[in-house]
Amino acid sequence: MGKLDFAGFAEEIQEHGWPVYGLELWQNGRLAGAYGDTQNTRFPVYSITKSMVSIAAGMASEDGQIKIHDSVLRYLPEKYVHAMCTQQRELYEKITLQRLMTMSVHGYPFRLSGSNWLEEALNISLTNPETRTFSYSNVPAYLVGVAVSEAAGERLDRYLNRKLFAPLGIPDPPCLFSPEGYCYGASGMELTVSELSRIGQMLSDGGKAADRQIVPPEYVKEATSVQQLNREGGYGYFFWKYRDGFSLNGKWGQKCYVLPGQKLMITFLSHMEEGSDALTRCMEKHLLDTGHDGP
Repeated sequence: MGKLDFAGFAEEIQEHGWPVYGLELWQNGRLAGAYGDTQNTRFPVYSITKSMVSIAAGMASEDGQIKIHDSVLRYLPEKYVHAMCTQQRELYEKITLQRLMTMSVHGYPFRLSGSNWLEEALNISLTNPETRTFSYSNVPAYLVGVAVSEAAGERLDRYLNRKLFAPLGIPDPPCLFSPEGYCYGASGMELTVSELSRIGQMLSDGGKAADRQIVPPEYVKEATSVQQLNREGGYGYFFWKYRDGFSLNGKWGQKCYVLPGQKLMITFLSHMEEGSDALTRCMEKHLLDTGHDGP
């Protein structure tokens, strides 16, 4: 890898007038560069919220509250499961938490919209649920979040605040709720650039921060490895494969790229409804080995 050109990346952002809120570069576990508002303002991180649900599932699994290869029905409220018709229950018995976290269940709409999202989700007609195919949707993250909440006996946001955010010095990030009172899980969280970097660095360090093991290292490795192939290269448990590492992705240019092999992490939050790929290419040009093939 050549010399990192953080200043060049920031200058090109300004030249293009890209709406980037803030940017951080971490090298060897230390902050090596910052640009924009990285600490003072929280911004929407959209689908990065899904990665927080994955972390919650990993912690709940370590605590013996869930098993990710169990059917999701095992952890959902009984009144909703009992209200399902026999055919729907039989379909959902085949859908594990692991399948939901890998987005490998075909047939879900992109989002839920009714007055009771859990009831709506459990009545969606699914075809061939045993066939694995990458099918991106907000519904799986919502269902996994409900399952973790029920298994832990604690609202998901409070569980994450206690087990993840407080140990990292992150005070109660806002989140969205479904009409029936569960955390949405698929989107709606807000973080500063610095807060997202702390989460990314913890993952880069195998789930550890300040000598405290927050997420099991085995789970971090599994969750951030390719579990389901897709056209982008691969997907883990609500994490995206990126080169020899992984990334946390939200729409419109919310990114945390974690490259443990190179001891690098790049975090930026922006609002680019179009052209966010250009921002990533610019980041790669200035901060990564441009001779590396692939996205």
